[in-house]
Amino acid sequence: MANNVFDLAELRKLIDEQAAVPRQPEKAPADHEALTFPPVVLAADAELARMVPTVPLVADAVRLANWTGTRPVTAEGLLPAADAEAAVKELSVPASRLRLVWIVAVNTGLLQILRGSASRGPLPAQLTVEATLEFWDGVVMDVLDRADEGLTGSAVVDGHLAEMLATIYSVRSGVAIANLARGILQSHEVACAPGTPMMRRLAASLPSELLEALSLLTYCGLVEQTASGRTALTPLGVWAIRRDLLREGHDAPTAAEVQVFADLSAAELVEALVRGTATQSAVAGWLERRAPEEAAADLVGIAASGTAGQRGAVGAILEELGPEAEAPVREALDLPLMRRYAASWLHIRDLEAPTLSPDDHTWIAVDSLAALMYLSGPLDTAEPPEDLIKLVDEMPAVGHPDTVAVLDMLANAHDDQAVIKAARKAAMKARSLAHTKLG
Repeated sequence: MANNVFDLAELRKLIDEQAAVPRQPEKAPADHEALTFPPVVLAADAELARMVPTVPLVADAVRLANWTGTRPVTAEGLLPAADAEAAVKELSVPASRLRLVWIVAVNTGLLQILRGSASRGPLPAQLTVEATLEFWDGVVMDVLDRADEGLTGSAVVDGHLAEMLATIYSVRSGVAIANLARGILQSHEVACAPGTPMMRRLAASLPSELLEALSLLTYCGLVEQTASGRTALTPLGVWAIRRDLLREGHDAPTAAEVQVFADLSAAELVEALVRGTATQSAVAGWLERRAPEEAAADLVGIAASGTAGQRGAVGAILEELGPEAEAPVREALDLPLMRRYAASWLHIRDLEAPTLSPDDHTWIAVDSLAALMYLSGPLDTAEPPEDLIKLVDEMPAVGHPDTVAVLDMLANAHDDQAVIKAARKAAMKARSLAHTKLG
């Protein structure tokens, strides 16, 4: 809720479809969809720091740094071929992993390269707890960055490594290898459309490639096998992947962060969502403490007399409720500011609901835009849909109380001159209609 992204593709859905109660769109900094992940329990920092030196990759990087001492390197900052062969033999590090170990040692400061020579830097055991975890974060970033260059030996696994780790992160009990393979194949088919013959070859080769990849990720300290044979993240893996998800702009809370919202009143939770101090991840814990009908009744009461921002926050919560909340939502059909949302909520759950008119959908679109004015953070703009100007022209006629404010916001915040011109013209028309009604 803190990212006030001007997502007009979402508005197009509201206009063109029988949309659900609108939730405020969220975008990650890299212009991709921001996801909400289930809360996780993190091990204590001191415990995590003690684990870092035991990770095989880290241990090998430390041994390689000690073995290297001070010696010349190539122009690319790598060990000369003869030294690399000696390191593989003397340290019993697989040749296929030596480059990764070297990169980790250099990038984390275990080895420092200056004027064509490598020398040993500080070791993890010499660092504070905080510095050790930052060191570990750097190790994982180095590992994940290698996916673009061929980390696991499988181009398909490397291409879907981030989403595979995010999937494992989401299921704390672990994921069966067969399910991981199936998910990768499905994602690859959607992303690359390789055709049936290629998909058959991938389906045959992927299981063994995935086992090799998981072996490497185990070596890197990110995953482990559970007693039931599933693949789960290690405690260090949970900590590091959460860090990476947060960097990507996703909502990845800890259980402690979510717990503070569980006992809030409905009004307090809505206000926290509007201010951006709570995210959608807080909603599940809050709903677990309440009967669906009770929660829905409290939320409808807030939205029925609240601002567009509050309606947006309420909508995001109501989306998580099923038909068991029907009674209070159906009562909202009699409330002027909630009847459209109630009808949409009922409709998408295949419950009896009145049909919304095109003007109703436009009203919802105006309300969704109006909600942006109440949310914390800067207003950002995404590419508008082709029918944005048409939508702007329709806004004055639907009688939304925030129409003028929304049109002024579009006129001031949009970067398309045609949209700006249309918004200014429509704002003048809306003001004229308002004066006529007052007269």
